[in-house]
Amino acid sequence: MTRAPEIMTFGCRLNAYESEVMRLNAEAAEADDVVIVNTCAVTAEAVRQAQQAIRKARRERPEARILVTGCAAQIEPERFAAMPEVSRVIGNGKKLAPDFAAPQPERVAVDDIMTIVDTSSPVLAGFTERARAFVQIQNGCDHRCTFCTIPYGRGPSRSVAADIVVSQIRALVERGLAEIVLTGVDLTAYGADCPGAPTLGGLVEHILADVPELARLRLSSIDSVEADDTLVRLIAENERVMPHLHLSLQAGDDMILKRMKRRHSRADAIAFCDRLKRLRPDIVFGADLIAGFPTETDEMFENSLSLIEACGLVYTHVFPFSPRPGTPAARMPQLNGAVVRARARRLRERGASALAGFLAHQVGTTTNALVEGDGRARTDAYAPVRIAGNARTGAVVCVHVTGAETDHLVGAVQT
Repeated sequence: MTRAPEIMTFGCRLNAYESEVMRLNAEAAEADDVVIVNTCAVTAEAVRQAQQAIRKARRERPEARILVTGCAAQIEPERFAAMPEVSRVIGNGKKLAPDFAAPQPERVAVDDIMTIVDTSSPVLAGFTERARAFVQIQNGCDHRCTFCTIPYGRGPSRSVAADIVVSQIRALVERGLAEIVLTGVDLTAYGADCPGAPTLGGLVEHILADVPELARLRLSSIDSVEADDTLVRLIAENERVMPHLHLSLQAGDDMILKRMKRRHSRADAIAFCDRLKRLRPDIVFGADLIAGFPTETDEMFENSLSLIEACGLVYTHVFPFSPRPGTPAARMPQLNGAVVRARARRLRERGASALAGFLAHQVGTTTNALVEGDGRARTDAYAPVRIAGNARTGAVVCVHVTGAETDHLVGAVQT
């Protein structure tokens, strides 16, 4: 008996978006008995997990064709081609083709990602988590942070034309979706490759004006130092823009930031958060942080640890540093693995404490939340909340917060 295509997704929201495109393409092509593994290359652990999933898939589905794609497959195709479980390795430049899952003569189909100039975006009827929809506005990255392989997996920065973005969002809103999330690899680079060099703020302004029915607009990760004044103004003044930003900070020590080849300083990060908190007091920040970057001393690490409080971070995404092949950071003096893991644990503990404090402070308040289903919702500030009572998935409801657990709120829907 044949089975429908199966997708395994690792990594970012953009990968999840593209997995949905691949799933729809595979279903339309009736590509049965296919397992698609969409890999991530951010960390060595992400690559290891993908390989482990491939081996498990082969054990469980010996009859299936296993197609491996994504950033890790783009960067290290030979690693996956060497696995006997893998039927085909497909580069990021080919994975969204309508016929990508059809049998092909070549076992490895990976092109030079740096030559890609296409700025189109696959139009979906709606990639959703049943509640919110994700719209890709940008792909690729022109920066060269010393720890990062993503530019080699995604290629140069390419922006989706504003009219295409707006038409996608309008179609999703017409289907009844209340919340849209703009996603990409380097959101604040949006528009630099377009005629007239529009900005992310300009795009957001365009969306809000041209789709007045859109209730909630949310941004995925941004680079704070590249946020333009229009974007800051809209976040501060327009309640349809959700008061939650995830920042690509990575570290809180200036020397480490310099060795990472980041474009901001510790003071820049703090000033950005302070500015937005003054302009919109209900705003909440999350951030990516790397523990144990090469040459990081105890004092440098303490600067990253204290950044959680200095920026008022509520949500932290902590990565223990792992050297990625071919990056400058892989050639720098490495720290002992036990030290890296211990520092990651301390960052996570400090982050968990900050989240717990924020959640406790919400008890007794009333806030809007988007219902995700099964008694789960997310507040405007992206706090998870368990709700009592019946509420339609995708609906925006008013919730009175009655309690706080370790990592989520408890509340009741107000009628």
